[in-house]
Amino acid sequence: MAIISSVISWLMKKRMHQIELFVKYPHDVQTEWFRRLINHGKSTEWGRTYDYRNIKTYRQFTDKVPVNRYEDLKPYIDRLRGGEQFILWPEEIRWFAKSSGTTSSKSKFIPVSNSALEECHFKGGKDMLSLYVNNFPDTEMFDGKGLVMGGSHSITEVNNESYYDGDLSAILIQNLPFWAQFMKTPNMSIALMDEWETKIEKMARETMTHDVTSISGVPSWTLVLMRRILELTGKSNISEVWPNLEVFFHGGVNFDPYRQQFRNLVPSAKMNYMETYNASEGFFGIQDQAGSNELLLMLDYGIFYEFIPVEELDNDHPTAYQLGEVEKDKNYAMVISTNAGLWRYLIGDTIRFTSLLPYRIKITGRTRNFINAVGEELIVDNAEKALDIACKRCRVTISDYTAAPQYFEGQKNACHEWLIEFNEVPESIDYFAESLDNALKSLNSDYEAKRYHNMVLRPPVVKVLKPGTFYAWLKKRNKLGGQHKVPRLSNNRELAEEIIQLHQNL
Repeated sequence: MAIISSVISWLMKKRMHQIELFVKYPHDVQTEWFRRLINHGKSTEWGRTYDYRNIKTYRQFTDKVPVNRYEDLKPYIDRLRGGEQFILWPEEIRWFAKSSGTTSSKSKFIPVSNSALEECHFKGGKDMLSLYVNNFPDTEMFDGKGLVMGGSHSITEVNNESYYDGDLSAILIQNLPFWAQFMKTPNMSIALMDEWETKIEKMARETMTHDVTSISGVPSWTLVLMRRILELTGKSNISEVWPNLEVFFHGGVNFDPYRQQFRNLVPSAKMNYMETYNASEGFFGIQDQAGSNELLLMLDYGIFYEFIPVEELDNDHPTAYQLGEVEKDKNYAMVISTNAGLWRYLIGDTIRFTSLLPYRIKITGRTRNFINAVGEELIVDNAEKALDIACKRCRVTISDYTAAPQYFEGQKNACHEWLIEFNEVPESIDYFAESLDNALKSLNSDYEAKRYHNMVLRPPVVKVLKPGTFYAWLKKRNKLGGQHKVPRLSNNRELAEEIIQLHQNL
Protein backbone atom coordinates (compact mmCIF):
# COMPACT_ATOMS: atom_id res chain seq x y z
CA MET A 1 0.00 0.00 0.00
CA ALA A 2 2.84 2.42 0.85
CA ILE A 3 4.46 1.94 -2.60
CA ILE A 4 1.15 2.51 -4.39
CA SER A 5 0.54 5.60 -2.27
CA SER A 6 3.96 7.01 -3.21
CA VAL A 7 3.44 6.35 -6.92
CA ILE A 8 -0.01 7.96 -6.91
CA SER A 9 1.30 11.02 -5.07
CA TRP A 10 4.08 11.39 -7.69
CA LEU A 11 1.56 11.16 -10.54
CA MET A 12 -0.65 13.78 -8.89
CA LYS A 13 2.25 16.21 -8.60
CA LYS A 14 3.19 15.61 -12.26
CA ARG A 15 -0.36 16.45 -13.37
CA MET A 16 -0.19 19.76 -11.49
CA HIS A 17 2.35 20.98 -14.04
CA GLN A 18 -0.18 20.33 -16.83
CA ILE A 19 -2.90 22.17 -14.91
CA GLU A 20 -0.56 25.13 -14.53
CA LEU A 21 -0.09 25.18 -18.32
CA PHE A 22 -3.79 25.54 -19.18
CA VAL A 23 -4.14 28.12 -16.40
CA LYS A 24 -1.31 30.10 -18.02
CA TYR A 25 -2.52 29.68 -21.63
CA PRO A 26 -6.33 29.24 -21.37
CA HIS A 27 -7.29 30.67 -24.75
CA ASP A 28 -4.70 28.64 -26.66
CA VAL A 29 -5.95 25.45 -24.98
CA GLN A 30 -9.58 26.20 -25.85
CA THR A 31 -8.71 27.10 -29.46
CA GLU A 32 -6.84 23.82 -29.85
CA TRP A 33 -9.77 21.84 -28.51
CA PHE A 34 -12.17 23.68 -30.81
CA ARG A 35 -10.07 22.63 -33.83
CA ARG A 36 -9.77 19.04 -32.65
CA LEU A 37 -13.49 18.69 -32.01
CA ILE A 38 -14.44 20.11 -35.42
CA ASN A 39 -11.87 17.88 -37.14
CA HIS A 40 -13.20 14.76 -35.40
CA GLY A 41 -16.83 15.74 -35.91
CA LYS A 42 -16.65 16.33 -39.67
CA SER A 43 -16.87 12.60 -40.48
CA THR A 44 -20.11 12.11 -38.50
CA GLU A 45 -23.66 12.45 -39.74
CA TRP A 46 -23.99 15.60 -37.65
CA GLY A 47 -20.77 17.02 -39.09
CA ARG A 48 -21.88 16.40 -42.64
CA THR A 49 -25.27 17.99 -41.96
CA TYR A 50 -23.67 21.18 -40.61
CA ASP A 51 -20.77 21.29 -43.07
CA TYR A 52 -17.97 20.89 -40.55
CA ARG A 53 -15.41 20.52 -43.37
CA ASN A 54 -15.84 24.21 -44.15
CA ILE A 55 -15.76 25.47 -40.57
CA LYS A 56 -12.45 27.21 -39.92
CA THR A 57 -13.38 29.85 -37.36
CA TYR A 58 -15.52 30.14 -34.26
CA ARG A 59 -17.93 32.57 -35.93
CA GLN A 60 -18.45 30.14 -38.83
CA PHE A 61 -19.28 27.54 -36.21
CA THR A 62 -21.90 29.73 -34.53
CA ASP A 63 -23.36 30.73 -37.90
CA LYS A 64 -23.80 27.12 -39.04
CA VAL A 65 -24.61 25.22 -35.84
CA PRO A 66 -27.58 26.15 -33.60
CA VAL A 67 -27.59 26.12 -29.80
CA ASN A 68 -29.23 22.84 -28.73
CA ARG A 69 -31.18 21.57 -25.76
CA TYR A 70 -31.64 17.88 -24.99
CA GLU A 71 -34.91 17.80 -26.95
CA ASP A 72 -33.00 18.86 -30.07
CA LEU A 73 -30.42 16.07 -29.74
CA LYS A 74 -32.80 13.39 -28.46
CA PRO A 75 -33.66 11.93 -31.90
CA TYR A 76 -29.95 11.38 -32.56
CA ILE A 77 -29.36 9.93 -29.08
CA ASP A 78 -32.35 7.59 -29.45
CA ARG A 79 -30.76 6.22 -32.62
CA LEU A 80 -27.45 5.73 -30.81
CA ARG A 81 -29.24 3.81 -28.06
CA GLY A 82 -30.85 1.74 -30.81
CA GLY A 83 -27.45 0.58 -32.04
CA GLU A 84 -26.55 3.07 -34.77
CA GLN A 85 -23.10 4.64 -34.54
CA PHE A 86 -20.99 7.58 -35.79
CA ILE A 87 -23.99 9.91 -35.70
CA LEU A 88 -22.70 12.57 -33.30
CA TRP A 89 -19.13 11.41 -32.62
CA PRO A 90 -16.73 9.15 -34.58
CA GLU A 91 -16.46 6.47 -31.89
CA GLU A 92 -18.63 3.54 -30.94
CA ILE A 93 -20.71 4.64 -27.96
CA ARG A 94 -22.10 2.03 -25.58
CA TRP A 95 -22.51 4.03 -22.39
CA PHE A 96 -25.31 6.48 -21.65
CA ALA A 97 -25.42 8.47 -18.42
CA LYS A 98 -28.96 8.62 -17.11
CA SER A 99 -29.87 12.04 -15.82
CA SER A 100 -32.98 13.91 -14.72
CA GLY A 101 -35.73 14.49 -17.25
CA THR A 102 -36.87 17.23 -19.56
CA THR A 103 -40.31 18.51 -20.48
CA SER A 104 -40.82 15.52 -22.77
CA SER A 105 -38.95 12.69 -21.02
CA LYS A 106 -38.74 11.16 -17.57
CA SER A 107 -34.98 10.76 -17.98
CA LYS A 108 -32.21 12.06 -20.20
CA PHE A 109 -29.60 9.69 -21.61
CA ILE A 110 -26.29 11.44 -22.22
CA PRO A 111 -23.84 9.63 -24.55
CA VAL A 112 -20.47 8.86 -22.96
CA SER A 113 -17.66 8.01 -25.39
CA ASN A 114 -14.38 6.35 -24.46
CA SER A 115 -12.70 9.70 -25.13
CA ALA A 116 -15.04 11.41 -22.67
CA LEU A 117 -14.32 8.75 -20.06
CA GLU A 118 -10.55 9.02 -20.38
CA GLU A 119 -9.96 12.67 -21.33
CA CYS A 120 -12.75 14.21 -19.26
CA HIS A 121 -14.23 12.23 -16.39
CA PHE A 122 -11.18 10.21 -15.33
CA LYS A 123 -8.84 13.13 -15.90
CA GLY A 124 -11.16 15.20 -13.73
CA GLY A 125 -10.93 12.62 -10.97
CA LYS A 126 -7.14 12.60 -11.16
CA ASP A 127 -7.04 16.40 -11.13
CA MET A 128 -9.32 16.51 -8.11
CA LEU A 129 -6.77 14.39 -6.26
CA SER A 130 -3.85 16.41 -7.69
CA LEU A 131 -5.29 19.69 -6.48
CA TYR A 132 -6.03 18.21 -3.08
CA VAL A 133 -2.45 16.93 -2.73
CA ASN A 134 -1.16 20.33 -3.84
CA ASN A 135 -3.19 22.04 -1.11
CA PHE A 136 -2.47 19.40 1.55
CA PRO A 137 1.00 17.97 0.77
CA ASP A 138 1.11 16.07 4.08
CA THR A 139 -2.05 14.11 3.25
CA GLU A 140 -2.26 10.47 4.30
CA MET A 141 -5.36 9.88 2.17
CA PHE A 142 -3.69 7.24 0.01
CA ASP A 143 -2.76 5.13 3.03
CA GLY A 144 -6.41 4.08 3.43
CA LYS A 145 -9.55 3.45 1.40
CA GLY A 146 -11.66 5.86 -0.62
CA LEU A 147 -15.38 5.35 -0.12
CA VAL A 148 -17.36 5.98 -3.31
CA MET A 149 -21.12 6.50 -3.19
CA GLY A 150 -22.00 5.10 -6.63
CA GLY A 151 -25.23 4.57 -8.55
CA SER A 152 -26.39 1.65 -10.67
CA HIS A 153 -26.73 0.74 -14.33
CA SER A 154 -28.76 -1.56 -16.56
CA ILE A 155 -27.84 -3.41 -19.74
CA THR A 156 -29.79 -3.34 -23.00
CA GLU A 157 -29.12 -5.85 -25.77
CA VAL A 158 -29.44 -4.62 -29.38
CA ASN A 159 -28.43 -6.98 -32.21
CA ASN A 160 -26.28 -9.04 -29.82
CA GLU A 161 -24.46 -5.90 -28.67
CA SER A 162 -24.63 -4.58 -25.09
CA TYR A 163 -25.51 -0.95 -24.29
CA TYR A 164 -25.42 0.45 -20.77
CA ASP A 165 -27.72 3.04 -19.19
CA GLY A 166 -27.07 4.24 -15.68
CA ASP A 167 -25.94 6.95 -13.30
CA LEU A 168 -22.66 8.55 -14.33
CA SER A 169 -21.09 7.37 -11.06
CA ALA A 170 -21.94 3.75 -11.95
CA ILE A 171 -20.39 4.12 -15.40
CA LEU A 172 -17.22 5.50 -13.85
CA ILE A 173 -17.02 2.74 -11.22
CA GLN A 174 -17.49 0.08 -13.92
CA ASN A 175 -14.57 1.53 -15.91
CA LEU A 176 -12.15 2.58 -13.16
CA PRO A 177 -8.44 1.84 -13.73
CA PHE A 178 -6.98 -0.97 -11.65
CA TRP A 179 -5.16 1.29 -9.20
CA ALA A 180 -8.37 3.13 -8.38
CA GLN A 181 -10.29 -0.13 -7.90
CA PHE A 182 -7.62 -1.28 -5.46
CA MET A 183 -7.93 1.88 -3.38
CA LYS A 184 -11.71 2.10 -3.15
CA THR A 185 -14.51 0.62 -1.05
CA PRO A 186 -17.08 -1.01 -1.13
CA ASN A 187 -16.53 -3.74 -3.70
CA MET A 188 -18.07 -3.30 -7.13
CA SER A 189 -20.93 -5.77 -6.59
CA ILE A 190 -22.23 -3.61 -3.75
CA ALA A 191 -21.36 -0.25 -5.29
CA LEU A 192 -23.47 -1.01 -8.39
CA MET A 193 -26.54 -2.42 -6.61
CA ASP A 194 -29.78 -0.71 -7.64
CA GLU A 195 -31.90 -1.58 -4.56
CA TRP A 196 -30.90 1.32 -2.34
CA GLU A 197 -32.16 0.08 1.02
CA THR A 198 -30.18 -3.14 0.74
CA LYS A 199 -27.27 -1.27 -0.82
CA ILE A 200 -26.95 1.19 2.08
CA GLU A 201 -27.09 -1.68 4.56
CA LYS A 202 -24.37 -3.66 2.78
CA MET A 203 -22.24 -0.56 2.27
CA ALA A 204 -22.49 0.31 5.94
CA ARG A 205 -21.54 -3.19 7.11
CA GLU A 206 -18.61 -3.50 4.70
CA THR A 207 -17.11 -0.03 4.97
CA MET A 208 -17.40 0.48 8.73
CA THR A 209 -14.55 -2.00 9.28
CA HIS A 210 -12.22 -0.35 6.73
CA ASP A 211 -9.78 2.47 7.25
CA VAL A 212 -11.69 5.04 5.20
CA THR A 213 -9.66 8.20 4.57
CA SER A 214 -11.80 9.89 1.88
CA ILE A 215 -15.41 9.91 0.71
CA SER A 216 -16.76 10.90 -2.71
CA GLY A 217 -20.47 11.38 -3.25
CA VAL A 218 -23.64 13.40 -2.99
CA PRO A 219 -24.19 14.84 0.52
CA SER A 220 -27.70 13.46 1.04
CA TRP A 221 -26.87 9.77 0.46
CA THR A 222 -23.61 10.11 2.36
CA LEU A 223 -25.54 11.33 5.41
CA VAL A 224 -27.88 8.34 5.18
CA LEU A 225 -24.89 5.97 5.11
CA MET A 226 -23.15 7.68 8.01
CA ARG A 227 -26.23 7.57 10.20
CA ARG A 228 -26.69 3.85 9.53
CA ILE A 229 -23.03 3.20 10.39
CA LEU A 230 -23.46 5.00 13.72
CA GLU A 231 -26.55 2.89 14.45
CA LEU A 232 -24.62 -0.33 13.73
CA THR A 233 -21.46 0.60 15.61
CA GLY A 234 -22.99 2.47 18.54
CA LYS A 235 -20.39 5.20 18.09
CA SER A 236 -21.27 8.83 18.76
CA ASN A 237 -19.67 10.23 15.60
CA ILE A 238 -17.97 9.13 12.39
CA SER A 239 -14.51 10.21 13.57
CA GLU A 240 -14.70 7.35 16.09
CA VAL A 241 -15.42 4.90 13.26
CA TRP A 242 -12.93 6.30 10.73
CA PRO A 243 -10.29 8.22 12.73
CA ASN A 244 -8.19 8.84 9.60
CA LEU A 245 -11.01 10.30 7.48
CA GLU A 246 -9.72 13.61 6.13
CA VAL A 247 -11.75 14.73 3.10
CA PHE A 248 -15.21 14.65 1.54
CA PHE A 249 -15.26 15.27 -2.22
CA HIS A 250 -18.78 16.46 -3.00
CA GLY A 251 -20.85 17.88 -5.82
CA GLY A 252 -24.27 17.74 -7.45
CA VAL A 253 -26.16 19.96 -5.00
CA ASN A 254 -25.50 23.05 -2.90
CA PHE A 255 -23.45 21.91 0.09
CA ASP A 256 -24.29 24.81 2.42
CA PRO A 257 -27.47 23.24 3.93
CA TYR A 258 -25.46 20.11 4.78
CA ARG A 259 -22.25 21.66 6.08
CA GLN A 260 -23.20 21.84 9.76
CA GLN A 261 -24.61 18.31 9.76
CA PHE A 262 -21.29 16.98 8.43
CA ARG A 263 -19.39 18.96 11.05
CA ASN A 264 -21.57 17.42 13.74
CA LEU A 265 -21.08 13.90 12.39
CA VAL A 266 -17.36 14.33 11.61
CA PRO A 267 -15.97 16.58 14.37
CA SER A 268 -12.33 15.86 13.50
CA ALA A 269 -10.27 19.05 13.14
CA LYS A 270 -8.39 17.60 10.16
CA MET A 271 -11.55 17.06 8.08
CA ASN A 272 -11.59 18.91 4.72
CA TYR A 273 -14.30 19.48 2.12
CA MET A 274 -13.65 19.85 -1.60
CA GLU A 275 -16.30 20.74 -4.17
CA THR A 276 -16.44 19.54 -7.77
CA TYR A 277 -18.62 20.40 -10.75
CA ASN A 278 -19.12 17.04 -12.40
CA ALA A 279 -22.25 16.35 -14.45
CA SER A 280 -23.40 13.62 -16.82
CA GLU A 281 -22.34 15.86 -19.70
CA GLY A 282 -18.81 16.45 -18.45
CA PHE A 283 -16.41 17.35 -15.65
CA PHE A 284 -16.27 21.15 -15.62
CA GLY A 285 -14.79 22.54 -12.44
CA ILE A 286 -12.81 21.74 -9.29
CA GLN A 287 -12.23 23.72 -6.12
CA ASP A 288 -8.52 24.51 -6.32
CA GLN A 289 -8.09 26.70 -3.24
CA ALA A 290 -8.49 25.58 0.36
CA GLY A 291 -11.06 27.72 2.11
CA SER A 292 -12.75 28.99 -1.07
CA ASN A 293 -15.75 27.49 -2.84
CA GLU A 294 -14.79 28.98 -6.19
CA LEU A 295 -14.24 26.38 -8.90
CA LEU A 296 -11.35 26.38 -11.35
CA LEU A 297 -12.80 25.91 -14.86
CA MET A 298 -11.05 22.87 -16.33
CA LEU A 299 -10.08 23.67 -19.91
CA ASP A 300 -8.28 20.60 -21.31
CA TYR A 301 -10.95 17.91 -20.94
CA GLY A 302 -12.20 17.68 -24.53
CA ILE A 303 -14.80 20.40 -23.97
CA PHE A 304 -15.14 23.67 -25.85
CA TYR A 305 -17.01 26.29 -23.82
CA GLU A 306 -19.34 29.09 -24.83
CA PHE A 307 -21.32 31.44 -22.62
CA ILE A 308 -24.69 33.12 -23.24
CA PRO A 309 -25.82 36.02 -21.02
CA VAL A 310 -28.93 34.78 -19.23
CA GLU A 311 -30.94 37.81 -20.34
CA GLU A 312 -30.50 36.66 -23.95
CA LEU A 313 -31.70 33.10 -23.48
CA ASP A 314 -35.20 33.83 -24.71
CA ASN A 315 -33.92 35.48 -27.90
CA ASP A 316 -34.30 33.57 -31.15
CA HIS A 317 -30.58 33.96 -31.83
CA PRO A 318 -28.79 34.64 -28.54
CA THR A 319 -25.21 35.86 -28.72
CA ALA A 320 -22.65 33.39 -27.40
CA TYR A 321 -19.20 34.39 -26.20
CA GLN A 322 -15.91 32.54 -26.11
CA LEU A 323 -13.89 32.28 -22.92
CA GLY A 324 -11.76 35.31 -23.73
CA GLU A 325 -14.86 37.51 -24.13
CA VAL A 326 -16.59 36.92 -20.79
CA GLU A 327 -16.88 39.41 -17.93
CA LYS A 328 -16.63 38.95 -14.18
CA ASP A 329 -19.75 38.82 -11.98
CA LYS A 330 -22.17 38.40 -14.89
CA ASN A 331 -24.62 35.52 -15.10
CA TYR A 332 -24.07 33.22 -18.07
CA ALA A 333 -25.73 30.06 -19.31
CA MET A 334 -23.02 27.55 -20.15
CA VAL A 335 -22.91 25.95 -23.61
CA ILE A 336 -20.60 23.02 -24.37
CA SER A 337 -19.32 21.02 -27.33
CA THR A 338 -17.74 17.76 -26.21
CA ASN A 339 -15.75 14.70 -27.23
CA ALA A 340 -18.93 12.64 -26.82
CA GLY A 341 -20.82 14.50 -29.55
CA LEU A 342 -22.81 17.09 -27.62
CA TRP A 343 -22.69 20.07 -29.98
CA ARG A 344 -23.41 23.58 -28.71
CA TYR A 345 -25.37 21.92 -25.92
CA LEU A 346 -27.10 24.14 -23.38
CA ILE A 347 -26.66 22.14 -20.19
CA GLY A 348 -29.13 24.22 -18.16
CA ASP A 349 -26.71 25.58 -15.55
CA THR A 350 -25.93 29.23 -15.00
CA ILE A 351 -22.54 30.40 -13.74
CA ARG A 352 -20.67 33.61 -13.04
CA PHE A 353 -16.95 34.21 -13.25
CA THR A 354 -15.33 35.22 -9.99
CA SER A 355 -11.88 35.46 -11.58
CA LEU A 356 -10.54 35.78 -15.13
CA LEU A 357 -6.90 35.00 -14.34
CA PRO A 358 -7.26 32.11 -13.81
CA TYR A 359 -10.84 31.40 -14.86
CA ARG A 360 -12.80 30.52 -11.74
CA ILE A 361 -16.57 30.22 -11.50
CA LYS A 362 -19.47 29.74 -9.12
CA ILE A 363 -22.65 27.89 -10.05
CA THR A 364 -25.53 30.33 -9.71
CA GLY A 365 -28.53 28.20 -10.62
CA ARG A 366 -30.43 26.76 -13.52
CA THR A 367 -31.79 28.34 -16.67
CA ARG A 368 -35.23 27.36 -15.39
CA ASN A 369 -36.73 27.34 -11.89
CA PHE A 370 -35.90 24.14 -10.08
CA ILE A 371 -35.49 22.36 -6.75
CA ASN A 372 -32.32 20.35 -6.31
CA ALA A 373 -32.00 19.85 -2.56
CA VAL A 374 -30.80 16.23 -2.69
CA GLY A 375 -30.12 15.66 -6.38
CA GLU A 376 -33.77 15.34 -7.49
CA GLU A 377 -33.53 18.17 -10.06
CA LEU A 378 -37.24 18.96 -10.06
CA ILE A 379 -38.15 21.36 -12.88
CA VAL A 380 -41.25 23.50 -13.33
CA ASP A 381 -42.66 21.29 -16.05
CA ASN A 382 -42.63 18.33 -13.61
CA ALA A 383 -44.41 20.45 -11.00
CA GLU A 384 -47.11 21.74 -13.35
CA LYS A 385 -47.95 18.29 -14.68
CA ALA A 386 -47.94 16.68 -11.24
CA LEU A 387 -50.21 19.37 -9.76
CA ASP A 388 -52.61 18.95 -12.68
CA ILE A 389 -52.80 15.19 -12.00
CA ALA A 390 -53.36 15.72 -8.27
CA CYS A 391 -56.03 18.36 -8.88
CA LYS A 392 -57.94 16.08 -11.23
CA ARG A 393 -57.82 13.21 -8.76
CA CYS A 394 -59.07 15.42 -5.95
CA ARG A 395 -61.47 17.43 -8.15
CA VAL A 396 -60.04 20.79 -7.14
CA THR A 397 -58.29 23.69 -8.82
CA ILE A 398 -55.36 25.87 -7.78
CA SER A 399 -55.17 29.64 -7.78
CA ASP A 400 -51.43 29.92 -7.26
CA TYR A 401 -48.50 28.05 -5.74
CA THR A 402 -44.79 27.92 -5.02
CA ALA A 403 -42.56 25.19 -3.62
CA ALA A 404 -39.26 25.08 -1.76
CA PRO A 405 -37.16 22.47 0.05
CA GLN A 406 -37.07 21.81 3.74
CA TYR A 407 -33.50 20.62 4.30
CA PHE A 408 -32.26 17.90 6.66
CA GLU A 409 -32.90 18.76 10.30
CA GLY A 410 -31.67 16.47 13.03
CA GLN A 411 -32.92 12.99 12.19
CA LYS A 412 -35.57 14.27 9.76
CA ASN A 413 -34.84 13.91 6.07
CA ALA A 414 -35.40 16.66 3.56
CA CYS A 415 -38.76 17.22 1.86
CA HIS A 416 -40.52 19.61 -0.48
CA GLU A 417 -42.98 22.09 0.99
CA TRP A 418 -45.75 23.19 -1.37
CA LEU A 419 -47.47 26.50 -0.55
CA ILE A 420 -50.78 26.45 -2.39
CA GLU A 421 -53.81 28.71 -2.71
CA PHE A 422 -56.74 26.51 -3.71
CA ASN A 423 -59.93 27.67 -5.35
CA GLU A 424 -61.54 24.67 -3.67
CA VAL A 425 -59.66 23.07 -0.80
CA PRO A 426 -59.38 19.25 -1.13
CA GLU A 427 -61.40 17.14 1.29
CA SER A 428 -58.14 15.44 2.26
CA ILE A 429 -54.87 17.35 2.05
CA ASP A 430 -53.04 14.10 2.80
CA TYR A 431 -54.57 12.44 -0.27
CA PHE A 432 -53.72 15.48 -2.40
CA ALA A 433 -50.10 15.34 -1.18
CA GLU A 434 -49.94 11.61 -1.87
CA SER A 435 -51.32 12.12 -5.40
CA LEU A 436 -48.81 14.90 -6.02
CA ASP A 437 -45.99 12.72 -4.75
CA ASN A 438 -46.92 9.75 -6.95
CA ALA A 439 -47.27 11.99 -10.00
CA LEU A 440 -43.82 13.48 -9.42
CA LYS A 441 -42.34 10.00 -9.13
CA SER A 442 -43.85 9.06 -12.49
CA LEU A 443 -42.49 12.20 -14.16
CA ASN A 444 -38.97 12.49 -12.74
CA SER A 445 -36.70 9.48 -12.25
CA ASP A 446 -34.28 11.34 -9.95
CA TYR A 447 -37.15 12.43 -7.67
CA GLU A 448 -38.42 8.84 -7.68
CA ALA A 449 -34.97 7.56 -6.66
CA LYS A 450 -34.60 10.07 -3.82
CA ARG A 451 -38.08 9.23 -2.50
CA TYR A 452 -37.28 5.51 -2.32
CA HIS A 453 -38.42 4.25 1.10
CA ASN A 454 -38.15 7.86 2.44
CA MET A 455 -34.42 7.29 2.80
CA VAL A 456 -33.32 10.70 1.50
CA LEU A 457 -36.49 12.61 0.66
CA ARG A 458 -39.63 12.20 2.77
CA PRO A 459 -43.17 12.80 1.42
CA PRO A 460 -44.05 16.33 0.35
CA VAL A 461 -45.76 18.71 2.77
CA VAL A 462 -48.71 20.73 1.42
CA LYS A 463 -49.54 23.96 3.24
CA VAL A 464 -52.89 25.57 2.37
CA LEU A 465 -52.56 29.34 2.14
CA LYS A 466 -55.28 31.90 2.83
CA PRO A 467 -56.89 33.44 -0.26
CA GLY A 468 -55.01 36.54 -1.36
CA THR A 469 -51.61 35.53 0.03
CA PHE A 470 -49.83 35.56 -3.31
CA TYR A 471 -51.59 38.78 -4.32
CA ALA A 472 -50.29 40.38 -1.13
CA TRP A 473 -46.77 39.15 -1.89
CA LEU A 474 -46.85 40.53 -5.45
CA LYS A 475 -48.21 43.83 -4.16
CA LYS A 476 -45.52 44.06 -1.52
CA ARG A 477 -42.87 43.49 -4.18
CA ASN A 478 -44.48 46.02 -6.57
CA LYS A 479 -45.06 43.24 -9.05
CA LEU A 480 -48.78 43.40 -9.62
CA GLY A 481 -49.51 43.04 -13.33
CA GLY A 482 -49.87 40.41 -16.01
CA GLN A 483 -46.17 40.14 -16.77
CA HIS A 484 -45.24 39.29 -13.18
CA LYS A 485 -45.54 35.81 -11.74
CA VAL A 486 -44.83 34.07 -8.47
CA PRO A 487 -41.65 31.94 -8.86
CA ARG A 488 -42.85 28.35 -8.98
CA LEU A 489 -39.81 26.55 -7.59
CA SER A 490 -37.00 27.85 -5.40
CA ASN A 491 -33.93 26.01 -4.21
CA ASN A 492 -33.79 27.93 -0.91
CA ARG A 493 -36.24 28.98 1.82
CA GLU A 494 -36.14 32.76 1.34
CA LEU A 495 -39.29 33.14 -0.77
CA ALA A 496 -41.21 30.44 1.10
CA GLU A 497 -40.56 32.02 4.51
CA GLU A 498 -41.58 35.44 3.22
CA ILE A 499 -44.87 34.10 1.85
CA ILE A 500 -45.60 32.06 5.00
CA GLN A 501 -45.12 35.21 7.09
CA LEU A 502 -47.59 37.10 4.89
CA HIS A 503 -50.07 34.21 5.17
CA GLN A 504 -49.89 34.32 8.96
CA ASN A 505 -50.46 38.09 9.01
CA LEU A 506 -53.56 38.08 6.76
